[in-house]
Amino acid sequence: MRNPVRTSQEEVDFPALSHKLRPGRGIRDISFDPEYLPGAHNAVHVCLRIQPEEKVCVITDEVTLEIAAAIASELEKLGAPYHTWVLENLAERPLQALPKPIADDLETSQVSIFAVQAQPNELRSRMQMTDIVNRRRIRHAHMVNINRQIMLEGMRADFNKVDRLSAKVVAMVRKAKRVRAKTAAGTDLMADLNPNYRWLKTSGIITPEKWGNLPGGEIFTTPGEVNGTFVIDGVVGDYLCAKFGNLEETPLTVRMKNNRLTEAHSDNRELENDFWKYTHTDENSDRVGEFAIGTNIDLKDVIGQILQDEKYPGVHIAFGNPYGAHTGAEWDSTTHIDVVGRKFNIWVDDDQIMQDGKFLVEA
Repeated sequence: MRNPVRTSQEEVDFPALSHKLRPGRGIRDISFDPEYLPGAHNAVHVCLRIQPEEKVCVITDEVTLEIAAAIASELEKLGAPYHTWVLENLAERPLQALPKPIADDLETSQVSIFAVQAQPNELRSRMQMTDIVNRRRIRHAHMVNINRQIMLEGMRADFNKVDRLSAKVVAMVRKAKRVRAKTAAGTDLMADLNPNYRWLKTSGIITPEKWGNLPGGEIFTTPGEVNGTFVIDGVVGDYLCAKFGNLEETPLTVRMKNNRLTEAHSDNRELENDFWKYTHTDENSDRVGEFAIGTNIDLKDVIGQILQDEKYPGVHIAFGNPYGAHTGAEWDSTTHIDVVGRKFNIWVDDDQIMQDGKFLVEA
């Protein structure tokens, strides 16, 4: 028998009413741009493959209500029971911890969708959420900083095609000892791979084995060791992304030795200082925790939004949390910040798989 959870929608949506939700209104009453529907359909039917009998936990905030409403409309058409939670109605932002009503709802959900704009120092609350997701093997779509442009671009990708390419590339790197990446801008780095660490494929097709960002399109692992230079002429992640945006005109250059950040330089001194502070939050915040290859070939350029840009074809790395529950890495960090570049040449061992940002491997 289907759980009639939608009948309590109004209680969930406005215990502390936002400016977009007046008394007596729920998420189904929020109007939205119909241009969001193709991306919302992709999320519900292609990426998460939600079934009518599955309960869904939808987490959003005031800024992202319109996108959440488009997703909710697809759930309504499907007939799947769902709760929608608006963060500002449950706690002050930035969140100090994951609100208990959301945690409790996740405990009884098969699918979850997190469509929220990031605020500084909220990573801990997101980690509390993904801890539940990992433990319960929830199919979880992580849509941090989702916006109109991403809904009209990255979320309209052919994720089945992206998945086929991702499967080919991940099969290659799983047998490799090292990956080298270079760009005309000055990136030149070598990642020596640890055979004890797993490679993950998050192509946009989300399974219980690993929650995924949407839009999807990447493969990643925790590297054994990274050495060299990375010219970040794309974006940096977490809340610094919203602050600094597209870095094509003022790139940040970082150097790594023995898998640790040793230098960070930019003409934008505020960016340089903020990044250095972020990557020295704890003892492993300066450690390369992720080495990834973006595989969303429907993306044409970096747009200044990390959620989409880390899927842009090329290499990106992250300092901090290595997602050890999935990769097998035995260390941890309270921070995680991705960095993205442009137009890579990539070699897997001695085989070149990308030239000037274009895959040489067919999807």
